[in-house]
This record gives sequence, C-alpha cells and structure tokens, in this order.
Amino acid sequence: MLKRFHHVAIICSDYQRSKAFYTQILGLKVVAEHYREARQSYKLDLALPDGSQIELFSFPNPPERPNRPEAQGLRHLAFVVEDVAAEKQHLENLGIEVEPIRIDPYTERCFTFFQDPDGLPLELYQEAE
Repeated sequence: MLKRFHHVAIICSDYQRSKAFYTQILGLKVVAEHYREARQSYKLDLALPDGSQIELFSFPNPPERPNRPEAQGLRHLAFVVEDVAAEKQHLENLGIEVEPIRIDPYTERCFTFFQDPDGLPLELYQEAE
C-alpha cells in the first residue's frame, strides 16, 4: 500500500542557481549534499516541513525540458501553503514572476503558478481549512 511521496527528483541546468532558488527563495532545508565525481554531478536533498523531499541533481549538459504546456511527463509540482496571496506577494518581492491567482473550480481553493530557474512549473495551492 502506498502511503505518501518520499521525494521528487529534479535535474537542473545550473546547480548553484537552482540551489539558491530552492533554499533561499523557497526556504527548503538542506538535508544532505553530495558531489558524485564519477558522474560529475551534485545531488542535493531538500526537505519540506512534512518530511517530503526534493532531490536536486546536476548533470553535464542535460537536455532541455520538452516544449510546454502539455508535454508528456511531470506537468507541475504543487506546494500546499496557508495563504496563496501572501506567498505570491513574498515571491514577487523577491523578483519571481507569479501568475494571477485562480480558483480551482472543483475544490474552490486558490492556486497560482510560477517557475524555477529552468522553467519547471511550480504551483502554490491553498491549504484546506
């Protein structure tokens, strides 16, 4: 029986830029960081408050993400937040472009999208009350 997600893995094009984005902009906690010499690759484990993780990888010359918006594969990664409007404002104050807030027609909760440094779509989704 599946219980929950353990981690999501992301391959970035510029390790230092993405590390700064996920730790300084989004505030994720560094759990472990390793440089894998044989692969010329970093692996950075980042934790969210609930213990779920993002594994951030770097590889030499990774291919670009397929065209958007509806390419096969991961469509976006959604983060639950207490207040979408406040988080949107926080990101915009840090220079991150964030889409206008929308309402999910099925749950009636607020959500919005922004991107990581490589254009990976990230979503802020209003926590249930």
